[in-house]
Amino acid sequence: MEVTTCKKEMVIEIPVDVVQREAASVAGQFAKRARIPGFRPGHAPASIVRRHFRDDIRSEVAQTLIPRFFETAVKGNKWEIVGQPRFEDLKFEDDQPLTCKATFEIYPDFELKSYKELEVEEMPPEVTDSDVDKAVEELREGAATFEVVTDRPAADDDHVTVSYRGHDVDSPSSLPSEAKEAVIHVGGKHTVEAFTENLRGAKTGDVKEFPVTYPADFPQKSLAGKTYSYQVEVQSIKKKVIPPADDELAKSVSEFSTLDQLRAKLRQDLTENARRQVENATKQKLAEKLVEAHMFPVPDLLVETQMDRKIERTLGQLLAQGIDPREAQVDWRKIREDSRPDAEKEVRAALVLNRVADAEKIELTEEEVDDVIREMAKERHITAAELKTRLTRDGKLGTLKYTRRNQKALDFLYRNAKINPKSA
Repeated sequence: MEVTTCKKEMVIEIPVDVVQREAASVAGQFAKRARIPGFRPGHAPASIVRRHFRDDIRSEVAQTLIPRFFETAVKGNKWEIVGQPRFEDLKFEDDQPLTCKATFEIYPDFELKSYKELEVEEMPPEVTDSDVDKAVEELREGAATFEVVTDRPAADDDHVTVSYRGHDVDSPSSLPSEAKEAVIHVGGKHTVEAFTENLRGAKTGDVKEFPVTYPADFPQKSLAGKTYSYQVEVQSIKKKVIPPADDELAKSVSEFSTLDQLRAKLRQDLTENARRQVENATKQKLAEKLVEAHMFPVPDLLVETQMDRKIERTLGQLLAQGIDPREAQVDWRKIREDSRPDAEKEVRAALVLNRVADAEKIELTEEEVDDVIREMAKERHITAAELKTRLTRDGKLGTLKYTRRNQKALDFLYRNAKINPKSA
């Protein structure tokens, strides 16, 4: 293996006598079922069968012998293959050895360096009164109600229900943009300014007509850079009513009867969450120390796969936010390529953690696998059985087990690390 790559090339050479024996065996199988004009099925002479099915016989011989000899060579060299090999430059001549070139990648062979008692600093988890206040405010926002406004026109922070119809002023024949009972947050951070300006001061029943010019970088590509003329009818105006932070709020959003009890539980939850975040950050530092101590080449195929996963996670985050990735102004190819350095580190860390798991005889039980699947299924709102079937069908169950086993190895490193408190 070269210093900077896991790629290998190997010429496979299969002796003539082995090729001839396999060809004779394959020809015999063809002869039993061959249908050749002038001969009864299975009674055509072997020489005619070989000539009639020459290409088919040669193809089957190559497909049988090449993988077999490749596997023998790999075992002899004690290599562990990543993915599938590529076979090319096939030479298959009569009375000559069959040869071809195999190109493939192997898992790196490296020495596992010291991994116990790694030293890192860790900031103690801290939750302030301000953090608890913020959590209470979020609960207040979640418990907010909307009251219909009848005694005044729309103002900032109102939610106005409208129906609208708009057309592209530069392309009148294009399909209109229209909606029924759309809700527009007047003055909202994500509200197009022209809608805020024209709906501020409007009353229920008003019909407003106004143009909207969308910026060139508008997230919805179908509207970006275009000017639409809109007719908007105001159907209702509602104001957001946020309940006060008091005992009644505690009763409505929790099992507690007082605000003090609710705040105590929020502080407890925030502290636990902060502890997990600190622990995860420390584990990340430990993984980085492992990577720094183990500089070896990693297979390109694993790096490419990790890059694909990172893109998939980004796409999933956009979809969760209600953003169509196809409409986003994003250079996905550049984002993917920019992720390569991190992907290489992540693959290297995974390989080292896997070796740690081997050294410490860390295993994953079926119960632990089922627990992970149940948690994943809960997040996706499907049954655990359905998710396990999907993972098995798509060949991803092994990846899940590999990842979770590595996580257990990282947990082991954390328990055996020298963690020094870090002052603020």
